[in-house]
Amino acid sequence: MSQPLTVDCPTCGAPVEWNEKSPFRPFCSDRCKLIDLGAWAAEEHKIPGAEESEDELYSGDLEPRH
Repeated sequence: MSQPLTVDCPTCGAPVEWNEKSPFRPFCSDRCKLIDLGAWAAEEHKIPGAEESEDELYSGDLEPRH
């Protein structure tokens, strides 16, 4: 019989079996999932890429104000 696939919880590092019995995978619990979500919302995590200011992102989308 093969070993079940396990991954480490990205928040606390606890081992998590990757199957239907682990509803929060890759997290070990709802708490760890919410901690990670909060970190993304607080911009503690970012997807790598070129930094752009808000002015650069939206300047072409808006009509000039007079």
